[in-house]
Amino acid sequence: MKLNKYIDHTNLKPYATKKDIKQLCDEAIAYDFASVCVHPCYVKDVKELLKNSKIAVGTVIGFPLGSNTTETKVFEVKKALNDGAEELDMVINIGALKGGDYEYVEKEIAAIVEAAGGHILKVIIETSYLDNEEIIKMCEICKNNFVHFIKTSTGFSNNGATLENIILMKKHIGDILEIKASGGIKTYEDAVALIDAGAMRIGTSNGIKIMEGCK
Repeated sequence: MKLNKYIDHTNLKPYATKKDIKQLCDEAIAYDFASVCVHPCYVKDVKELLKNSKIAVGTVIGFPLGSNTTETKVFEVKKALNDGAEELDMVINIGALKGGDYEYVEKEIAAIVEAAGGHILKVIIETSYLDNEEIIKMCEICKNNFVHFIKTSTGFSNNGATLENIILMKKHIGDILEIKASGGIKTYEDAVALIDAGAMRIGTSNGIKIMEGCK
């Protein structure tokens, strides 16, 4: 297993500076991670910093609460792509899902898929706020709209990825799309357990620590 290629090396701290983002990119290059994930304001910087690598430039949409309007999220997508983003992690409208307005959630995802124009889209469902039925419903919606990944968490909620949620999601998506586990993943053992359960990407700010755990 090339564990490094499962990792989206991430700094989404609200106080991240340009110096922090350069360090993030330097680390990603050193370990050849799958991608770097940063706030939208740093996409142009990351695109330049990673220009001589094959590491993908990732950013977040509607982050971290998901409560932006659909129109705002679509604008964010277009701006991010124009700035050089290649992968997009979008937070759903969690309140709409919890309220049973599945049509709103599905239409919003469809609009983001269209705006993304084939670029990799990861839909963050924030599992810690959801019951099993809602997680299963989001698996269905994501399958119907041909997103690339369903993602557990932002890392800003009560809890992050759990083994139980990855197993549940994998059961209901099969091989139609992939899972990104994110939030609270701090060790090599954590990462390997989630990958073994079905995760194909690991979103973490602890990528270096995880890779050191391989030794």
